[in-house]
Amino acid sequence: MLRQCSKIISDFSSNIHAVETDLSVPDELTRTFRNKIVRYFNRVDVLINMAGALVTGAFMKIDDKEARLMMETNFFGPAAAIRIIKPLMPGGSHIVNISSMGGYQGSLKFKGLSFYSASKAAIACLSECLAEEFKDSGISVNCIALGAVQTEMFEKAFPGYKASVEAREIAQFISYFALNGHKFMNGKIIPVALNNP
Repeated sequence: MLRQCSKIISDFSSNIHAVETDLSVPDELTRTFRNKIVRYFNRVDVLINMAGALVTGAFMKIDDKEARLMMETNFFGPAAAIRIIKPLMPGGSHIVNISSMGGYQGSLKFKGLSFYSASKAAIACLSECLAEEFKDSGISVNCIALGAVQTEMFEKAFPGYKASVEAREIAQFISYFALNGHKFMNGKIIPVALNNP
């Protein structure tokens, strides 16, 4: 989905670049990500954190390595990216974190997704906290909680199930929201789902 979203986002402007990084390795992220960013920019107006790692399995059977992979990729990695990018963001900038309906309070939950859902709930809560913390800087932070989208990760988690929304369609929505959503809201977790899962 990242490559699809990158292409759509880059269609808006030649000044938009997607940077692929392994968020599950925070030390590597800190060391190399900043260098990749400053190669293109001395300022960043929009940051979209759309990391996703998913290992399905019963809570008692997920091993520590798998649990940490999901928490590092889905929560700690994006949090580290925000720390790195925030000093480059002027007032009026927008941070968009991508969560999941699995991490949206009160939504239907599915067996085998406990760590994934918890990691996505964490990034949603962080979005609310940072919206308040960054308010004086003029930086907006919002979170989109996605429902079923036909991605490789989704197909692996729900084999044989066909999502109602294609990756390209949701990428168009995310790119539009990233460029415009902060004009209307801040600190919001927006559920975007036609159905469950």
